[in-house]
Amino acid sequence: MSGSGFRDLSTEELSAKALELRGELFNVQIKKATGQLESTAKLRELRRQIARAETILGEKRGAKQ
Repeated sequence: MSGSGFRDLSTEELSAKALELRGELFNVQIKKATGQLESTAKLRELRRQIARAETILGEKRGAKQ
């Protein structure tokens, strides 16, 4: 999901999406540790998506105050 896709979500949806992405990142890190991960680019992609979601979430929370 791109930045514009995250901007369309509500704060609750963004929080849920960030949590989901963190769970997915954990699973990918486990696969990497056990040697089952074929593409390490997935780690980078997930970290960036989490950062996007958290950044937009912070912007939305800041705008509410």
